[in-house]
Amino acid sequence: MADTMFTHKLDESQVLRLREVITEKGFVFGPLEYGHFSARKGKCVLQMYLSGKLVVAGKEAREFVEFTLEPEILGEARLGYEKVRNPEMYAPHFGIDESGKGDLFGPLVVAGVYVDEDTADRLLEIGVRDSKTITSDKKIAELADEIGKTVRGGMELVAIGPARYSELYKKFGNLNRMLAWAHAKVIANLHAKVPSCPRALSDQFGNPRLIEGELRKQEVEIKLEQRTKAESDIAVAAASILARAEFVRALSKLSMEAGVELAKGAGAGVKQQAIEIYTNKGRDGLAKLCKTHFRTFAEAVGDPVAPKVEWKKRGT
Repeated sequence: MADTMFTHKLDESQVLRLREVITEKGFVFGPLEYGHFSARKGKCVLQMYLSGKLVVAGKEAREFVEFTLEPEILGEARLGYEKVRNPEMYAPHFGIDESGKGDLFGPLVVAGVYVDEDTADRLLEIGVRDSKTITSDKKIAELADEIGKTVRGGMELVAIGPARYSELYKKFGNLNRMLAWAHAKVIANLHAKVPSCPRALSDQFGNPRLIEGELRKQEVEIKLEQRTKAESDIAVAAASILARAEFVRALSKLSMEAGVELAKGAGAGVKQQAIEIYTNKGRDGLAKLCKTHFRTFAEAVGDPVAPKVEWKKRGT
């Protein structure tokens, strides 16, 4: 059956533009409790709420979305046939992603979210997208809070602080193996909450068999998909935001303990900060704040490091 209802969040300028466009198209306006207006034309009804939520309903809703809302208000195709183009995103599944993998300071965080059609619609409505496209830590925290309210317990976090990270890295001897263990743990915890969920989707970071092997160890039977740029999926995008929010929160807590705002990443500025902390607090003091297997840590404390390999193109 064709979809007869769509929702989307509009900003103030889009609300004004919507009013102009539908006035020109002959929509009849009416009052709406807690809303800017309702409007009707033929078999299409619009409800424009004060919160910015627009509801398009009726047998002609899809046509309005495709030919009016998307091209004239949104400026891009986002709603119209999304469920037709990408039905798997709306089917029940877990989305898994991590944060902190490339940061010297702070934890490694893996998060997971359970999504079905209703949840997917609501996550899109509140503006969930890949956390890498959101530069504001404040915005990340706000979205994480909204995600928590939306999925109502269908979420999991595994946060591995610096000390525990170092222990696990020694145990696994490889970052991808440790990541696979953490991803599988999140999936297993979600599966215990929603055993009927048939599928899990994770961003691919290494050999796909690594997570599969860890899931077998935890006796979890579920279809596992791994692909690059999986954050285009709403469940993975929500997980990426939850993971990033927890990473930022934990890094802030570590910064308070260190007495200095710890930098993100692992570049030259981070290395200089690590050297200063090592000078003031010693090796153990620095180790409490960061991932000690990073080359940056070894360089900061003066440990010998393997030389970088310079790759040359064939024929040069």
